[in-house]
Amino acid sequence: MKRVNDCAFLICAADSTIRDAIRRVDGSTPLLFQIVVDTGGKVVGSITDGDIRRGFARGLRLEDSVRKCMHTPPVVGRIGDTVRNAELLHGRRFLPICDARGVLDHVIVEHIGPRRVERALIMAGGFGTRLGERTKTTPKPLLPVGGKPILEHILARLEEYGIQKVEISVHYLAEQIQDFVTKRNNNCDIELVRETEPLGTAGSLSLIGKPTIEPILVMNADVLTDVDFGAMVEHHARVDCDGTIAAHRFEYQVPYGVLRFDDSDILQGIDEKPTYYHLVSAGIYYLDPVIVGMVPKGRRMDVPELLELATASGCRLSVFPVHEYWSDVGQPKDLDAAGDRLRRQAEGTKS
Repeated sequence: MKRVNDCAFLICAADSTIRDAIRRVDGSTPLLFQIVVDTGGKVVGSITDGDIRRGFARGLRLEDSVRKCMHTPPVVGRIGDTVRNAELLHGRRFLPICDARGVLDHVIVEHIGPRRVERALIMAGGFGTRLGERTKTTPKPLLPVGGKPILEHILARLEEYGIQKVEISVHYLAEQIQDFVTKRNNNCDIELVRETEPLGTAGSLSLIGKPTIEPILVMNADVLTDVDFGAMVEHHARVDCDGTIAAHRFEYQVPYGVLRFDDSDILQGIDEKPTYYHLVSAGIYYLDPVIVGMVPKGRRMDVPELLELATASGCRLSVFPVHEYWSDVGQPKDLDAAGDRLRRQAEGTKS
C-alpha cells in the first residue's frame, strides 16, 4: 500500500458536475478515483471510473451533479488507527483517512501496476461500401480525417497505451494498407493478416498468431475514439469476465408528443418530443483466448454470432459504457464530422 499526503489531485468538490469529475478522474491515472468533499473538506463520498460509466449507462448526463453517481456513505479510516485502516482497505483500491471531524487528511491506496493491453487486432478487411465513391480506389482505413488516415489515428492511439503487438486483418486493396504500414514510423510490431475471402467482422480472429493467455483488444477500423483502453482492461479484470464489449450511448429524439396511457386506453400524460437512448456496440471488444478460440478457421463469422456462441457456451460477457468521444466514421456525414472536429481542435491549439 502507499500513503498519498499531497492528495489535491484526488479531491473533487461536491458541487462538481459529472463532466468535471471525469476530467479529475482521468487526471488521477492510473488510480482512476476521486474523493468527494464539501466546502469544509469533509468527505461526503467517493467516485470511480466505474461509478461514472454505470451512471452514464443508466441515463445520467455530463451536466448532472457528481452526487448522483458517487458512492455514499463513504468508507473512511481515522488518523492513527493503523490496524483498523488496514482492515478497511482490504478488498478496496483506496481509503480516505480523516481526522475526528471527518475532514480528509490523506489517502491510502493499494499498489496499482500499469494497466496495459498486450495485443490488438484491427479489423480492416471490409469494402467500405457505405462510403460510396470514396472507397472506390482507396481502402476505408486510409481515408483522411483531419489530414491523417483513419488507420493512423487508430494506431497512434494504441501505441499511446504501450501496445507492442498489433495485427491488422486486410482484404480489399490490401496492398495499399501494406504499403502504408511499411512506410510508417511504427512504435509497435505490426503484422498484416490477409483474408483470401471476406470472413465477416469476426472471422479474421481465426487467422491471427498463436493466442497467448492474455486477452486481445479487437476493434473496427472505422472507429475513432478517445476511450480509455486501460480503464476497459481494469473493468474486464474487476468483473472477472471472458469478454468485454465497449458500448456507446446512442440518443434519438422523437419529433412528436408521445402519449402515455394505461391498459384501459385512458390518457395519463404527454411527453413532448422526448429523447430516448440505447447502449449500442462501439465496435471495440476485449476478448479472452477462450472466446477467440471459438472462431472456426476460414469460415465467415460476424461478431454478434461469436458473442451469442460465447454466451451459449457459458462465457461471461460484460458491457463497458463509453463516455469519451466515439464516432463510427463508416458513413460520409460521420467521416466529415470527425474531420471537422479534428480541425477545430487543431485551430484551438494554435490559438
